Amino acid sequence: MKSSLILVIALVLSFSQIRAYAEQEIQEGKPYYSDIKRGWWWYEKAPEKEKKEERESAKAKERILPSLKNYTYGQLWNMHPDDFQPLLMDFQKKAVMSPTEENVRDYYVIQDIARRKSLAFANVASYVVQKYPELYVGKDYPVATPGRNALVRQQLEEIESVVRNGENDFALLYFYSPTCPYCTEQEEILHYFMKKYHWQVKRIDINENPQLEQRFGITITPSLLLIYKESQDYIPVSSGVASMAEIEEKIYRGMRLLKGEITPEEYSLYEFQRGGSFDVKTPPVPFEAPR
Repeated sequence: MKSSLILVIALVLSFSQIRAYAEQEIQEGKPYYSDIKRGWWWYEKAPEKEKKEERESAKAKERILPSLKNYTYGQLWNMHPDDFQPLLMDFQKKAVMSPTEENVRDYYVIQDIARRKSLAFANVASYVVQKYPELYVGKDYPVATPGRNALVRQQLEEIESVVRNGENDFALLYFYSPTCPYCTEQEEILHYFMKKYHWQVKRIDINENPQLEQRFGITITPSLLLIYKESQDYIPVSSGVASMAEIEEKIYRGMRLLKGEITPEEYSLYEFQRGGSFDVKTPPVPFEAPR
């Protein structure tokens, strides 16, 4: 009898220690069911924390439909776009799911707020570019016909001037094939180009010079390459038939790039546009140094 009583006391103390250890692990955030000698079969209840998380997860799955009654006009007007946009979509989905008069009206109310907000931004934007003309692109890219004509004249004059002055430093490699029907058309355009600018153009038959074809990666005829004589750098001008205007413009940009006058980021920049709206390296307004 005495030995049985001692055994019972020992078992009670042992289970008390196991329970204390289990509770300590739960408080420390350790996995509850990772131990095979833990859990329901060992007379332990699931932690209240896990039950709460399961209830919250199930509740989150329930669809919560928006209502205009939960917002004031001021709250909707001043709402952050990251919050307003999904709310607008929720109202739309609610109206599609249940297209009652009230639901559809609520959606159009929210949509109207978005429209007015967009209009407000457009109005302020018009005011800002009028007040700060340095931010107005129209000064460098006019819309009116007289302004467009003046812009085109400046572009053509700069292109022709740069290309004409490059005859001693640059040359063209012209890759063609006698059996290529497009090369005949390109020949006529190149003849006009040489007559206008007096450039050196090296004609290369790809059938007789396969090594040059491979060296420059030519896969299409006709093809034009711009060569910089001082460094032997080159850049493709065209693949396939190119018009006179296209050849002039691409040679102009390629020359400036190979000479280091522009970077790839400035590839479309004309020199007369330096410091303007299309100069990516010039800020529109002076920026204060960080304090």
